[in-house]
Order: sequence, then structure tokens, then C-alpha cells
Amino acid sequence: MSDARPQTDAYKLILDAIDVGVYKPGDRLVESELAERFGVSRTPIREALQRLETQSLLTRDGRSLIVASLDHNQLAELYVVRAELEGLAARLAARHATAEEIRILRRMIEDDGALLNDPEAMSRANRRFHKQIHLASHNRYLVQQLDLVHRSMALLASTSIAAEGRPAETVAEHSAIVEAIAAGDGDTAYQRLKDHISRAYETRLRLDSMHPSRTAL
Repeated sequence: MSDARPQTDAYKLILDAIDVGVYKPGDRLVESELAERFGVSRTPIREALQRLETQSLLTRDGRSLIVASLDHNQLAELYVVRAELEGLAARLAARHATAEEIRILRRMIEDDGALLNDPEAMSRANRRFHKQIHLASHNRYLVQQLDLVHRSMALLASTSIAAEGRPAETVAEHSAIVEAIAAGDGDTAYQRLKDHISRAYETRLRLDSMHPSRTAL
């Protein structure tokens, strides 16, 4: 098998697989199996695994690499940083978002109405919505930092959107955020986004309290 695909592609392929739940916290990643799955030779796979381990997305279990999980303290720290950075993105979006970007955000919310009974699809849509707000901030350095945060979010074993009633709440919260951005009200957009993340965190903690045997939240 040739090294036709660059190492960065192998890295993204594995990262995307973790992000969509193909590989979950605690799953063992085997170099030969990954090479076969993705049609990439073992050398770029090995380099990608080393990079993911350096970023703490993978951890060692003896001689094997497994998808890492987040403990309670790590989760709390992650959500603190996420809330502040996401809030800042909303504040900047209120200043810099174009009319086209606001229309896209509103269309996303409209489309989400059809996904209320599909938590997995809703979770994917949620990630796209937040990414669009990041981009609407028009601050490349903030987008880079939020990308790092969302890589770590891929280590969560479940989505808080799966909680009963949470999909409809999420759509309503997203709508309030977008309307603040559209009004150019940075302070309100910042606070509504932070409140949105806070409610998602609270939901995740409640779900975890109901399943204390989980290795990740």
C-alpha cells in the first residue's frame, strides 16, 4: 500500500472517526486495522497516532493506544474554557457577522426543527451551528483555539442533546443567540452563548449522575 495520502489526512481521518463516535473513549486503536479501514499505509497512521497521543486524545494502556476519556475535573475545566471562548465568538460575531452569515445561522435553526427526534443528527447539526458562529467571529486565532477545545469534546462518550427535552431547548437557545448577533448586541450574545454552554454542562452532569459507571461524561 502506498503513502499516497499525506500524514495530515490520516490524522484527520482518525480524528473524525473519534468525533462521530466510530471510536469511543476506551476503544483500542490498532495500527494495522486503521490502515486497512482508511486505505492508508501504516507509516502515516503511526505518525497520526503519535500526534494524537501528544495532544492527549489517545493514551497508553500497556503497549496499546486507546481513545482517552475525561475525568470529572478535566470536564469542568474544559467547559469553563469552552464557555468563555464560545461567548467571545458570539460577541465578535455580533460585530462582524455578515448578513449572509446571519441568514445561514437562521436557516440552520429552521432545519433543526426536523431533527428533534434524532439526537445523533441533532448533535452533528449542533457542531455545525457552533462552528458557523466561530467563523462569523472573523478571528482566525479564536477559531484555532475553539478547534482545539472541540477536539477534546470528541472524547465525551455521549451527547447532552440526547437528554429528554434537550433538543427543543437547544433550538430555542440557538435562536436567542442568533437574534442577539443579528441585533449587533455583543453583550447579550456573549451571555446567551455562555448560558447555553452552562445548561449543556448541567445536563451532562445530570446524565452522568444517572450512570455513575461511565468512564467518560
